[in-house]
Amino acid sequence: MSRVVVTGMGAMTPVGNSVPDTWEALVAGRSGIDTISHFDASAFPTRIAGEVKGFDPEEHLGKKKTRRTARFSQLAIVAAREAVADAGLTIDESNAGNIGVIVNSAVAGVPETQDAVDTLRGETGIPEVSPYYVASTILNMPACEVAMDLGIHGPVSASALACASGNAALLEARRLILGGEADVVIAGGTDAGITEVMFAGLSNMGALSQCNDDPAHASRPFDRDRDGFVFGEGAVLLVLESQEHALARGARVYGELLGGVLTTDAFHMSAPEPSGRFAAAAMRSALARTGVAPSDVDYICAHGTATRINDRIETVAIHSAFGDAAGSVPISSTKSMVGHLIGATGALSAMVCLLGMRDGVVPPTTNLENPDPECDLDYVPNEAREVRVRTAIVNAFGFGGQNCVVVLRANGAQLARPASRPRASRGVSSSR
Repeated sequence: MSRVVVTGMGAMTPVGNSVPDTWEALVAGRSGIDTISHFDASAFPTRIAGEVKGFDPEEHLGKKKTRRTARFSQLAIVAAREAVADAGLTIDESNAGNIGVIVNSAVAGVPETQDAVDTLRGETGIPEVSPYYVASTILNMPACEVAMDLGIHGPVSASALACASGNAALLEARRLILGGEADVVIAGGTDAGITEVMFAGLSNMGALSQCNDDPAHASRPFDRDRDGFVFGEGAVLLVLESQEHALARGARVYGELLGGVLTTDAFHMSAPEPSGRFAAAAMRSALARTGVAPSDVDYICAHGTATRINDRIETVAIHSAFGDAAGSVPISSTKSMVGHLIGATGALSAMVCLLGMRDGVVPPTTNLENPDPECDLDYVPNEAREVRVRTAIVNAFGFGGQNCVVVLRANGAQLARPASRPRASRGVSSSR
């Protein structure tokens, strides 16, 4: 069977408007969480978020295009451009029909919807609602906008799987490539839903952290004092292609997408199933389908939202799926620094795994100062660690009980744990 590899990456996140800037910040443990600037949140219980900063869409897209596109599409376009450039991929008439785009999202064009409703109810009313409102906010528009921007004519699609959307896009891209429907697919997730209505709903649900006076320490995955997740925005896209295609064009390969699994708890609209058995089953199935033993896994990029229930259940599920190997595998959650990027979170985690393979280091779970006794695994607290990552998994669990787990392998790696690990460099822990 052909293999599917990753050859390019692009990112717009709360800690950086590119892959290098994002990666540097994550390894350094820098937070991108701060007081909300997108709207006046002074009356809200939660007044912090992980916003993409310093982004002027007109600089990238021009005034006309900016006026006609929603923010989640704008972020995706910029991330896609970086990913294609990083992959060294030329798109022209000779190959445009064999390239696809899959950009998933969970909340789609919420800011534009809120603005349109406000306009409709204002003094000017119906005549002032943008004629581009509907087209710009529908779920498939980031994928279509990326295709239009890059001149792509192959399969283009989008779906919503809540917080598992980014992971699911990668698995769907892999299916398209293995099925011969595309040689290359640009895939990942995007979301930009930092709005009054979103924060009102999530605050009333009790899901958000209220650590407003100390934003950088608000997201505390696996910590005893965690009080909810931090809502974020961003876009992360990867270029995936068949190994044969990548080799034929001399592309640099970050790693291989071995596969994964998509399952559901079928339990509750927002809460995970309390025993964690379905999350555990998803991890076991993903490993079994890719021929990976628990002891082969060098790193887990956790879902790790910093909610009371999610972190405990994910810990239980990892124990169940990995057995005796659970305690020896490094695990971390980048949500401690960027918040929850919703539809983009799984793609960001995959990017982190691939860069960890390249650089031999995994980012920390910051703000883990008082470990929860019920979260008793190795969560790489507060400081990046040197780890020779050859095989990694990404967990993503979403509203509705969506479980999506993907498995990644370093380029040319064999499915066996290395006998030794590199020595630590200054400022980076190497303890296993």
